Amino acid sequence: MRKEWSCLNGEWDFAFDFGESGIEKGFPCGFDTHQRIVVPFSPETSLSGIGCKDFMPCVWYQRDFELPQEWEGRRIFLRFQAVDYDCRAFVNGREMGRHQGAGSSFAFDITSAIRGSDNRLVVQATDHVRSGIQPLGKQSVSLHSKGCCYTRTTGIWQTVWLEAVPSIHLDRVTIVPDLDGECVWVIPVFSEYKSGLRFQARVMADGNAVGEGCGTVTSGIPIQVPLKEYRVWNPGDPFLYDMTLTILDGDHQVDRVESYFGLRKIHVQGHRFFLNDQPLFLRFVLDQGFFAEGGWTAPSDEALRGDIERGMLVGFNGARYHQKIVEERYHYWADRLGYLSWTEMGDWGVDFSRAEGRANLLREWLEVVDRDKNHPSIIGWTPFNETAHAGQNHPSEHREAVWNAYAQTQRIDPSRPINDSSGYIHVRTDIYTVHDYDQDPETFRKRYEKMAPNACQEDVHRNFPQRDCPYEGQPYVVDEYGGSWWSSEDIHGEKSWGYGQQPQDIEEVYARIAGLTSVLKDHPHIAGFCYTQLTDVEQEKNGIYTYDRCLKFDADRIRAIFQGPATIP
Repeated sequence: MRKEWSCLNGEWDFAFDFGESGIEKGFPCGFDTHQRIVVPFSPETSLSGIGCKDFMPCVWYQRDFELPQEWEGRRIFLRFQAVDYDCRAFVNGREMGRHQGAGSSFAFDITSAIRGSDNRLVVQATDHVRSGIQPLGKQSVSLHSKGCCYTRTTGIWQTVWLEAVPSIHLDRVTIVPDLDGECVWVIPVFSEYKSGLRFQARVMADGNAVGEGCGTVTSGIPIQVPLKEYRVWNPGDPFLYDMTLTILDGDHQVDRVESYFGLRKIHVQGHRFFLNDQPLFLRFVLDQGFFAEGGWTAPSDEALRGDIERGMLVGFNGARYHQKIVEERYHYWADRLGYLSWTEMGDWGVDFSRAEGRANLLREWLEVVDRDKNHPSIIGWTPFNETAHAGQNHPSEHREAVWNAYAQTQRIDPSRPINDSSGYIHVRTDIYTVHDYDQDPETFRKRYEKMAPNACQEDVHRNFPQRDCPYEGQPYVVDEYGGSWWSSEDIHGEKSWGYGQQPQDIEEVYARIAGLTSVLKDHPHIAGFCYTQLTDVEQEKNGIYTYDRCLKFDADRIRAIFQGPATIP
């Protein structure tokens, strides 16, 4: 975080471009329209002021902006937290850059196009959801939301802002907590090199200086910051250190950035997870991150924080964020509140037979890993979900894509375990996950009763044993189960649905959830679970909460089910 920034959220001019002819019409230099949109909400949502649910292959945004006088002489960056999918930005008619991705963040240096204090920004976003080369996550490729795929997101759907930085500045940083060494390592990347400059990392705890490290302004050289006193980060005590990162030219401060970190360690040993060298049992909930009025975009910062607090209220210690790259602000609150998570790529929608689609998916995924790797609350990476179709129809392309994603993720961040594909077909994985929506606790129990780390492969439940890699004693997690729906509302004329036969009354729901969960908590060789799901989403009615975040169950009763003792030998 820097002090010199200006938020561009709010009302913008907006135009549909169904024929994708805006470039020919001169839109980059400005366009006439009577339509307005509220950024950062996508045009599909009511909060945007548009509410169009049809396919939108191309949309345009426009607004004027002013720069503070004190920014003169600095470099100006235009930053987008996320735009779906292909974004081009123009300032005063000049193209500043292009980025493709649904949930990754990016920035353009617009200094060369700035014209005095008054400037015009135009943004084009194209979105071809049926192309097979775009990762979509749970966006529907049908006209309406249907089944477990929901209303689409087009264009700008997260915050846009301007930031002023000096010519020589800290571009990005990797913060690596070293619990065993009682220190933190800082690996900076700078915009450019200049001899004689120093880089300083200072750590504060409750306002007191507890560590400092210095080095030259050279990209990629780690700096060790020993800690005079240390306090670990964990869900029960999510303590965060403040950090100031400064570039110095003698006594002159060239650039200054504020950050934070948590001192924590996550590792796998045998078939168990360990957090700060203590056994950890995952009590996760599937979180799809959709909101009734905002779609992919939380209506407020409080709403993002609220979903974490709702999960904690009913007994979960973390979430598997499902088929969506969540706003980074969510990770901020998870860090603050002590809520664990797995980050998952929204890989659905990519045709594995197409090299361009595989490349787009991998590129965006690695951008996300690099962006989010400093968050202590994230304890695992999941680049794929349920790749059964690709694994069967395009086995060589599927295997190569999953293997590459695993290897490249590990290269960027070797400190966290990787779940190569949630459920279904594994290729190379640190965590063995399966999906199981059996609604009968007795048959559910029988499926896992023979399993042990040294069991024969025939005794270990696998979703596709003929095609995935063998189980080799990794932590075994049933990371989708439950999904017992409790609603009968009609959506778009389609009856609401969940998994299995709809329960007759709420007591049957309690019994079903308790029976299934006890199988996983009581099993000595299962390392965690992920219940489907935190909230209803449109027609899918299997949440603990409704779509508008009302609790369906008694909080104490449901918390006792998920939070009760787990077997950890």
